[in-house]
Amino acid sequence: MVHFEKWKIILCALVVVFGFAYALPNIINVDKLPSFMPQDKVSLGLDLQGGSHLLVEVDTNIVFKERFESMEDGIRSEFRAEKIGYTGLNAGMESLKFKLRDLEDREDAYSIAKTIEEDLEINIEDNGEFTISFLPQGVTKIKNQVIAQSMEIIRRRIDETGTKEPVIQQQGLNRVVVQLPGVENPEEVKRLIGKTAKMSFHMVDDAASNTGKTSPSSKKLPLAEDNTQTITIKKRSLLTGDMLVNSQPSFQDGRPVVSFKFNAVGAKRFCDVTRKNVGRPFAIVLDSEVISYPNINDAICGGAGIISGGFSVEEANDLSLLLRAGALPAPLKFVEERTVGPSLGADSVAAGKIASLVGMALILVFMFLSYGLFGLFANVALIINMILIFALLSSLGATLTLPGIAGIVLTIGMAVDANVLVFERIKEEIRARRTPISAIDSGYSQALSTIVDASITTLIAAFLLYSFGSGPVKGFAVTLGIGIMTSMFSAIMLTRLMVVFWLKKNKPKTLSL
Repeated sequence: MVHFEKWKIILCALVVVFGFAYALPNIINVDKLPSFMPQDKVSLGLDLQGGSHLLVEVDTNIVFKERFESMEDGIRSEFRAEKIGYTGLNAGMESLKFKLRDLEDREDAYSIAKTIEEDLEINIEDNGEFTISFLPQGVTKIKNQVIAQSMEIIRRRIDETGTKEPVIQQQGLNRVVVQLPGVENPEEVKRLIGKTAKMSFHMVDDAASNTGKTSPSSKKLPLAEDNTQTITIKKRSLLTGDMLVNSQPSFQDGRPVVSFKFNAVGAKRFCDVTRKNVGRPFAIVLDSEVISYPNINDAICGGAGIISGGFSVEEANDLSLLLRAGALPAPLKFVEERTVGPSLGADSVAAGKIASLVGMALILVFMFLSYGLFGLFANVALIINMILIFALLSSLGATLTLPGIAGIVLTIGMAVDANVLVFERIKEEIRARRTPISAIDSGYSQALSTIVDASITTLIAAFLLYSFGSGPVKGFAVTLGIGIMTSMFSAIMLTRLMVVFWLKKNKPKTLSL
């Protein structure tokens, strides 16, 4: 253990250089550093730099209503193809109902209904009335999908605004917590998050427009520019916003518009639809409003198009951002909003600094008084250990929170624990009248297993805290886990390297610890 291979010395030197390089931006202004140096700094959480806390509720009932309306269209077309008569076809929030005209069609109707969606429960009355609903596992599955999709789209939209290190996580069955560090006025973010931005393309119902009567397969929607005017469109959408691959603001004839491009499937479908309906109008619908209803003059097969609707430059930018980020599957409701002032965060940072510095100072004094020169070696390793912690936090892009500072303070105390175990073991070997080289070799050899066991146990606890804990607990777990790993390196490698160098240079006859 007193022999140090050359590759280990090089490794220690590289790690220390890495630590200083990545920790430096947290101390010195980034603008003063050379361009080849790392530029990343430790990101501060909401509780340290202030910001906004939003609690969002996802209205999953709308999703089930849309699912049942989609089933309604599917059943209508399938029954028409199979010549199955029915009455009272109606989609609700919790079920879809209809009644057969002829009871002999019950088997065929059941077969069609069973394949229209997954996880369905179909109840059939003696009079031929069908009630279709989702099984409990189907309801749970859809809700989980909606929440997961909503969280991902919220994250994309926030990332587009340039907000750094947002915290987005599920709370309960249908709520999402959104924390925005550094955002003191979240109104603009709320506006972008809250828009569903659900775009779809529908054919205009010419017959209903001429007669003024709405058929079961069509519906009336208001014009975005003039809500007093309505357009009757077919319920079934030809294309949906999820087929978009890009959307950018641009200008046409000096007016702001939004250009968009479909993926391969959407481009082919758009080409087929426009080819079959040349001369007919189709409607572009955004959030249940018709923003444009142009005529199809020719087949559009390039997969690209333009949305014009009297937008301002800001509205065109916002719409392109929303379409690019994706459509929310369900409306959102903001049920709670809190703002944390930066002054409160600054107080937390100051208190954390004081706690860390006081804790470190006491440990440095204790180690030097207890172990003399060896304690000084441990103190140097402890300082390097702290530098490595901030270097790793910076390079990993981790967010430092108030519980994270608590984890660092705890790490300061635990960092010297391994050295204490080694030094106390060396003391025992000295009392047994062993030579300095033998005592140091035995001290590190015998204490190594205890150090590794203790560190692994703490790492397991940190991993479990991170896996099952919420945001603040995760912050504590991250800094604790990083601190344990850097502490093992500083104790097993750095301190021992300094001890071995001193031992080989001075060749002492006795040790005083």
